[in-house]
Amino acid sequence: MRIKRHSAAMAVVAAGALVLAGCGTDQNVPQGGGNPALDSVQVQCGTKPISGEGSSAQKNAVDVFARDYGLKCANQTVNYTKSGSGKGVAAFTAGQVDFGGSDSALKEEKGEVAKAAERCQGNPAWNVPMVFGPIAMSYNIPGVSDLTLNPDVISKIYKGEIKKWDDPAIKALNPNAQLPAIDIVPFFRSDESGTTENFQKYLKTATGGAFTGEGKTLQGGQGVGQGRDGSDQVAQSVKATEGSITYVEWSFPKNLGLGIAKIDSGAGPVELNTANVGKAIESAKIEGEGNDLKVDLESIYGNKSAGVYPIVLNTYEIVCSKGYDPETAKAVKAFLTVAANANPQELEKAGYVPLPEAFKGKVLQAVNAIS
Repeated sequence: MRIKRHSAAMAVVAAGALVLAGCGTDQNVPQGGGNPALDSVQVQCGTKPISGEGSSAQKNAVDVFARDYGLKCANQTVNYTKSGSGKGVAAFTAGQVDFGGSDSALKEEKGEVAKAAERCQGNPAWNVPMVFGPIAMSYNIPGVSDLTLNPDVISKIYKGEIKKWDDPAIKALNPNAQLPAIDIVPFFRSDESGTTENFQKYLKTATGGAFTGEGKTLQGGQGVGQGRDGSDQVAQSVKATEGSITYVEWSFPKNLGLGIAKIDSGAGPVELNTANVGKAIESAKIEGEGNDLKVDLESIYGNKSAGVYPIVLNTYEIVCSKGYDPETAKAVKAFLTVAANANPQELEKAGYVPLPEAFKGKVLQAVNAIS
C-alpha cells in the first residue's frame, strides 16, 4: 500500500504538528549526542521521513523522542500531529501516517483491528505501549502540604459522599494533618478525556466496583464539582481555589507547585515519583499475543503492593508488523528504538516515566520484529 504523505511545507504549518530533525542514513550510527543512553544504541535509519498522528496525551513525550531521534540521526523528519486518539487510529488505518498514537489499543469490536490489518497489506498491526504517564491527585488545602488518600475516599469525593476536608475518613488517613473544616471542591475535565477514562477505570478497579463511572466523561455523581476544559484549566482552577482537588497529568501540578497526594492502596502511603510508577509498570500484564503488547491496566490499577503508585495511563504507538516499504520500516524501527531509550530526565520533566528495563525489553523485541 502506498502511504499518503503531506508535503514538508504543509507539515510545518499544520496545527499541532511536530517537525524535528531525524534520521537520514542507512548506516548503524552509534553516536548519542546529549543522551548517554543512546551511545550504545545501534539503529538503521532509512532514508524516508515518517509521520504519526493521534493522542494529545503523548504529544510532549513524542517531542522528547523526536529530539533524541535528531541527536542520533540527521537529515530526516518526524511529523506528529496531536488530533486525538480516534483521529490517529483513523489516519493510520487509512494509510495517511506511518504510526498512530492512541490512548487505547485497537478495538476488534469497532472493526479497527481488521481495518489496520488491511492497511498493513494483510498483516496484523501491533499496539506498542511506548508512553506511560502518572495521574496525580492534586490539591489545594490551606496549611496542608502532606496528604494521603485512598481509592475509597477519592471515589466518595467524586460521588459527592465526602464533602469536607475534615471528614473522619480523611482524618483516619492523615492523623497528624491539620485538616480544615472547609468544603471539598472537586474539579474534573468537562471535555472528553483519556485522562478521565483512565481515572474512572482506576477507581472502578481499585474500589471493587463501588465506583461505577466509565468512559471519557466523568460519571461519578450528579452536580458534584466543577468542570473545566483541558488539563491546564483544571490545574489552574485548583491553584486558584482553596479546598480544591482534581485528577490531572503529573506535569501540570509539578509545574504549578501544587500539592500531590500520596495514594494508600492498603500497604501504606505511596508518593508519586518515577521509581514508584516504574514498579506499577513492571507489574503490568500483557493481554495481547506475541509482539502485540496490549496492556491489562486492571493489573496496574488493582495492584496493592507496597511502594506501587497505581494511577497510571499509557498510550500506544500503533504500527504495522509487516507491510511497510523497506525504507519506511527502517525509519519506524529507528524512531521507536530511540523512543524506548529516550532521555529519562527529559521525560520526567515532561510528566512521563521512562520504561523500566524489563518492560523496555519487551517493547524493543516488538520493535525489532517490525519488517
